[in-house]
Amino acid sequence: MSSVAPWLAVVGIGEDGRAGLSPAASAALDGAGLVIGGRRHLELAGPLSAETLAWPSPLSDAYPAILARRGQPTCVLATGDPFHYGVGAELARLVPAGEIVAYPQPSAFSLAAARLGWPLAEVACLTLHGRALERVIPHLQPGARLLVLSWDGSTPKKLAALMSERGFARSRLTVLEAMGGPRERRRTGLAATFSQDEIDPLNTIAVEVVAEPDARVIPLSPGLDDAWFESDGQLTKAEIRAVTLSALRPRAGQLLWDVGAGSGSIGIEWCLRHPANRAVAIEAREERAGRIRRNARALGVPDLQVVVGRAPDSLAGLPAPDTAFIGGGVSDPALVAAVLAALPRGGRLVANAVTLESEALLLRCHAEHGGTLRRLSIARAEPVGHLTGWRTAMPVTQWALAKP
Repeated sequence: MSSVAPWLAVVGIGEDGRAGLSPAASAALDGAGLVIGGRRHLELAGPLSAETLAWPSPLSDAYPAILARRGQPTCVLATGDPFHYGVGAELARLVPAGEIVAYPQPSAFSLAAARLGWPLAEVACLTLHGRALERVIPHLQPGARLLVLSWDGSTPKKLAALMSERGFARSRLTVLEAMGGPRERRRTGLAATFSQDEIDPLNTIAVEVVAEPDARVIPLSPGLDDAWFESDGQLTKAEIRAVTLSALRPRAGQLLWDVGAGSGSIGIEWCLRHPANRAVAIEAREERAGRIRRNARALGVPDLQVVVGRAPDSLAGLPAPDTAFIGGGVSDPALVAAVLAALPRGGRLVANAVTLESEALLLRCHAEHGGTLRRLSIARAEPVGHLTGWRTAMPVTQWALAKP
């Protein structure tokens, strides 16, 4: 517990400015010697007698000035609820919670749900502010309702175009602009025909998802269709991929190393299991690294990190993994040793082998370290002339280990 009395007030402010502040929030604002916020926030809170500081770009450039005032009354202004995709969470990483007093107001999500009569607990709340548009893709599920914070006035049109391209053209988008103030406006249109112009940069998009029969919906289970991945043939096939994800046993917030990533399918599906999951795809070939990046964006995990280089040398300096996967070309005992060394106690390693040489290495690893071995064989029905027969894929030997 901090020995310093609360000195940093984090005040949520809406489009109604000072009129919407509680007496306690107004007192914290008026008693501060320094007020920090966006230019719009400072205007809404005016008139101010204190010293003011408009957020620089990046925001982190202002953190030293805030921390230098520790113990002196200081106020940070934010939009709505500062701890819901706001600056409050960042400040709480720098300043002990006992030194912060927060005065939140309704978030944009709360305001939008109230305007539309949507139960907020049943809505996916997302932000595209400073984030890639493709992050919305996994949430495009038939019948879903989304509330999305925009980056700027161009976001609604871009989102409508992305949804139309992916088979969600009949979805309804409602753009709620400058909620809570005199400039508030609401406009609605279908993704296919969305043509609203001059949208206020401060907007939230409400989406009612409607999927066409051929819409590309990201399933909740692993094993995406192989055709969804751009590939040069280096791809863990759907059935093997599903079993491999099961062997990796993803947990929320974990980091995966996908070593020898090929098309990136394992790392991508790892990230799709939970929005907090992260992955680093390590790939020796630049052209394959480019494919991984394109696949990650197309399948809704644009934040997947790609490292170009040959392992194990390229592993140096990477954040330590919770779990690791080594693909079917594993042949270097030094690589297995390096990955094992990087894992924490209890961290999982899964390796797949398709060649006899790779299988022999996994047999030795199993003899030395333990774990489990299994052989996976898949056959698919394919045309044989005018008839149909089974075509068996190369069997895969899989070794899985929880590091002791």
